[in-house]
Amino acid sequence: MTDPAPDVDDRSRVRRGRPGDRPALRRLQSALREPSPDLLRHALAPGGGAGTRVFVSTAADGPVGYLLAGDGEDVHVAELVVAPAYRRQGRADELLGALLDRVADGRRVTLLVAPDNAPALSLYRSRDFERAGRREDFYDGAPALLLARRA
Repeated sequence: MTDPAPDVDDRSRVRRGRPGDRPALRRLQSALREPSPDLLRHALAPGGGAGTRVFVSTAADGPVGYLLAGDGEDVHVAELVVAPAYRRQGRADELLGALLDRVADGRRVTLLVAPDNAPALSLYRSRDFERAGRREDFYDGAPALLLARRA
């Protein structure tokens, strides 16, 4: 899907992902419970990964967080991670906001989250995500909540 959005977000810490970001994002991806390295590789392919979006949160030393979403009937947030040293600075909210600002066609935005991840649940609720289901045995035998909202 072609996204006419600029490379740099108006929130100066967020920009579109680039192929050169892959090593840094792979390091961040290792902190996720269910990483998808193939999806990340596709999304950062030269020329852009069709059907995916990557937003990167940056600091002086480079990428410190990212959001990876897949476009389909719904827009699904597949991965959202911020390095521990940069948490509690609003970066995850900025990344999510960058995606929501660009999904202006009324489609549903979905994501999965562990029920015990209180900080993430608080963020998603603040952005009007609501519970839309539950996936048992999603995280190596542990459940995940499916959250959704209209863009």
